[in-house]
Amino acid sequence: QLQAYGGDLVQAGGSLRLSCAASGPIFNINSTGWFRQAPGKEREFVTAINWSSGSPVYADSVKGRFAISKDNAKNTVYLQMSSLKPEDTAVYYCAVRRSTIRGGTAPISEFLYDYWGQGTQVTVSS
Repeated sequence: QLQAYGGDLVQAGGSLRLSCAASGPIFNINSTGWFRQAPGKEREFVTAINWSSGSPVYADSVKGRFAISKDNAKNTVYLQMSSLKPEDTAVYYCAVRRSTIRGGTAPISEFLYDYWGQGTQVTVSS
């Protein structure tokens, strides 16, 4: 089971780090992604990372402000968010894609992810 945590209320321009960890073993992890859903909007892709290649993918809206990283030993993925804007306000979810295929590019489609965390609220005040 995945757990995302670290969400908080922060002022615009501030920073926040989210974490995504599995409470138990998940085998054959191909990628971990972060998605977010703002009130009244559909869930959207934020960023993802392939566990073998370490290559990240970012949505245009967060490029240069957000950074995804992973700690293999802790089986944890982090989302460092900087220069936060009010439009970043959303529930942030992490998700894992399982595959026996290693490498490649992390997918941006939520439908390609197999396990989801419960979400953590990020609120950016203006």
